[in-house]
Amino acid sequence: MSRTPIRYLAFVSCLCLCALLAGAQQSAPPVHNELLIKNAIVMTVTHGDIKNGSVYVKDGKIVAVGENVSAPASATVIDAGGKYLTPGIIDSHSHIALGDDINEATSPITPQMMMMDAFDYQDKAIYRGLAGGVTTSLLLHGSANMIGGQAIVIKHKYGANRDAMLFPGAPRSIKFASGENPKRVYGHKDQLPSTRMGNFAVQREALVQAQEYRRDWDDYDAKVKKGDKDAKAPKRDLKMDALADVLRGKLLVQIHCYRADELLTEMAMAKEFGYKVRAFHHALEAYKVADQLAAQGVAIATFSDWWGFKQEAWDAIPWNAVISMRKGVRVAIKSDSEDFARRLNQEAAKTIRYGGATEDEALKMITLNPAWIIGVDDRVGSIDVGKDADLVLWDGPPLSTFGIPEKVMIDGDVYFDRAQPGFGMPHYKEGM
Repeated sequence: MSRTPIRYLAFVSCLCLCALLAGAQQSAPPVHNELLIKNAIVMTVTHGDIKNGSVYVKDGKIVAVGENVSAPASATVIDAGGKYLTPGIIDSHSHIALGDDINEATSPITPQMMMMDAFDYQDKAIYRGLAGGVTTSLLLHGSANMIGGQAIVIKHKYGANRDAMLFPGAPRSIKFASGENPKRVYGHKDQLPSTRMGNFAVQREALVQAQEYRRDWDDYDAKVKKGDKDAKAPKRDLKMDALADVLRGKLLVQIHCYRADELLTEMAMAKEFGYKVRAFHHALEAYKVADQLAAQGVAIATFSDWWGFKQEAWDAIPWNAVISMRKGVRVAIKSDSEDFARRLNQEAAKTIRYGGATEDEALKMITLNPAWIIGVDDRVGSIDVGKDADLVLWDGPPLSTFGIPEKVMIDGDVYFDRAQPGFGMPHYKEGM
């Protein structure tokens, strides 16, 4: 009996020590080993290719780029052996990791929906995109609604926890949609909107309500600032909160839209209510109105050669991307497909065949241009000093069928390594 207290105290002490160690591990900042990638053809996107180039990475950031780059002896060295190094591919239109929850098809206006609430960070499609060189994706609401929900931006850190996958500080985006999809969804329910007229009537009505809601809150805030203690706050409405933020320019407006006439209508409505369209997605008839898009500074995230899969795609041409680009439109090639996300490099390469894009222009369509659409071009999309070290080392020319990602790095850490056994996932552990 006399030994029991001693054993008990020893047991408690052990538990306390383990707890302290666990706490120390949890609170410790993430450590990134310094990394030097040398002897690579560095495709910077912003300042050409550097043959026999090197990139020095520290604390997840690109510190130096060039032909003669030095690094401390403690840095891990990857000898590229003359292979190609590019920025990570960025997919500006994706629905991976959202399962069957991409549409809240119970109302044509649902801006209060948060795709974060549907995000399945264990979805294997994140890994498949990573293995294809994708490091960042914009996960959007579907196109059932004229005004859908709010997107999330992820980094493809497969094997990390959910919050570690979220792109820190990425701007908020919201998904609008016009055309066949919303009219079909609600037309089948015999409710408004079932036509294109109904589509835009519903959208305009929601934005008018948002104007009134914003005005009520602006009036209230003005009274509070003047010291009016009797000022009564308007009733909070999550849907109107989101739309008011659209009008205030706090949300990047991403619009699913195919036909030229609807591209013009959406831009006119944006002008009417005072917000900006960030990008049209799909935009298969953009080539018909590219001058107007360029004048408004509206980008497009489009397919390389999808055609004829529905009425809105009947006038699609594979020259759309390059024609629009030549007229001053910022163009991205996106997936909208778990399958296509694995080979966005080849989809971008098609613009070289259809329209004569240069290699730099084609690469920009899957790196810097989609980064701008998402609002993270200051962080990713090119190999420049100060940017996140999201990099892909290719075993073969990236803009070809021979281009296979050998290593994919995100924030300076290798998240995919084809040379490793199994599926090349250094950070993945079964059961995470």
